[in-house]
Amino acid sequence: MNNEKEILSESDIDRILKRICSEILAAHKDIENLVFIGIQTRGVYLAKRLQSEILKLKNVEIPTGIIDITLYRDDWTRIDINPVVQDTNIAFSVDGKQIILIDDVLFTGRTVRAAMDALMDFGRPDRIELAVLVDRDYRELPIQANYSGKTVTTSYSDTVNVMLKEYDGEDKVIIMQGKP
Repeated sequence: MNNEKEILSESDIDRILKRICSEILAAHKDIENLVFIGIQTRGVYLAKRLQSEILKLKNVEIPTGIIDITLYRDDWTRIDINPVVQDTNIAFSVDGKQIILIDDVLFTGRTVRAAMDALMDFGRPDRIELAVLVDRDYRELPIQANYSGKTVTTSYSDTVNVMLKEYDGEDKVIIMQGKP
């Protein structure tokens, strides 16, 4: 029995990222203080794609950083006793900036909360927004995306897997059904 269902193709992802760029530009008429922060791992690649799309549309390069939230998670000891900590690279001041955190999937909200906690160690932004490729159910915290690509209804035990060319060799999003 195949418990895997593709919900987004490469062309769907491309179309969604273009739409999200348009929404960001409509909401941020003045992009001088706008910055993107990609959440490790796939949020980093999505942030770079959004940055590239805005460069094509507006000929403006949005400063883009990378944040790893592993040790900021409140559940990291449940996930793995030997967590893999990845790079954080924010080579600009976040003070007074309009930050858009970018991630692949919004699920419980814990990753986003951890990213905001980590971000506050770098300074005080004016505003933090959230862009995600996939928004799913089962929030444990009152967090919602400002920009989302696709909203899906899942069961709690399902897994949404985002695959991106830069990391996985192909672009697609699948849902793996969990145990009933």
